[in-house]
Amino acid sequence: MRDDAPACRQGAGPRSPYHDMIGIDDILRIDSAEAFDRAALDVFRFQAAACEPYARYLALMEIDPREVRRAAEIPHLPIELFKTQRIYCGEGEPQKVFTSSNTGATTPSRHYMADLTVYERDFTASFERFYGPASQWSIYGLLPNYLQREGSSLVYMVDRLIARSGSGGFYLDDYGKLLDDMSRDPRRKILLGVSYALWDLAERYAPKLHDTIVMETGGMKGRRRELPKAEFHAILTEAFGVETIHSEYGMAELTSQAYSSGGGIFRAPEWMRVTVRDVNDPLSTLPAGSRGAIDITDLGNLRSCAFISTQDVGRTFADGTFTVEGRLTGADVRGCNLLVQ
Repeated sequence: MRDDAPACRQGAGPRSPYHDMIGIDDILRIDSAEAFDRAALDVFRFQAAACEPYARYLALMEIDPREVRRAAEIPHLPIELFKTQRIYCGEGEPQKVFTSSNTGATTPSRHYMADLTVYERDFTASFERFYGPASQWSIYGLLPNYLQREGSSLVYMVDRLIARSGSGGFYLDDYGKLLDDMSRDPRRKILLGVSYALWDLAERYAPKLHDTIVMETGGMKGRRRELPKAEFHAILTEAFGVETIHSEYGMAELTSQAYSSGGGIFRAPEWMRVTVRDVNDPLSTLPAGSRGAIDITDLGNLRSCAFISTQDVGRTFADGTFTVEGRLTGADVRGCNLLVQ
């Protein structure tokens, strides 16, 4: 039985729909496009029945799950519904509810996490897929706005990675102490920060960092003006004396993360797939090289919804990599208002 599938006693009544549900062990073993496609269809069949808002969305879009026979045909749920609906198909109450950062009077998204062990295994595997064991690094988190609110999945992730590394820590706005601690640290380091805080650090100190990867998590959060990514990274590389700026791509609604080692080209783990759709037709997937709105299949979302239409805009490439080039402007993605009450 899968490690996260509940036990069922023989003779105890009807078979639980969760009994044969694919588990995190199966997800993290995915090593090919074919294995991904099989797992995606398994997750879809389960969630199309067990995730009530997703089932309603499919019905309102007049999509019969029984007629979906290829992973490429699986519809993606508009991400805005994480703000208004309980996107959850766990057996009991969730262990944790992660919320998105929000500015002004906007409503945050909520991601109901049934099992924090699944989340920790997933984000650890995602990180180590690209950077090796966390124990080989000192990890420094410069995430002031995330630390100052409850429910941040990013803070939870970085906190656990710091614990695995055994070295590093979180910092608010004490840049002097951050730089002192890093300068005394002989290990290889990752400085992971929200964009505006890294920009502040670069402007105030322009510290030349050694044996350090600088990784931005995106988001000026209204604190600084938005810049084209290439221009922003050029400011940071010059100030910090590094060759490239790495990036982490994740969000509250996801369990997995993608990473870029420079140039804004992201790579996702084998259990996460990114495609782009026509902004005027949410069910039309565009070919590699096209610019469109980003759809994500994150099979780590076992107990919420693994198929999400985001409001990010980007491109995908034939090797599975992708870029993020901005956000959709104006109205909600078509189809989202079907379930807003």
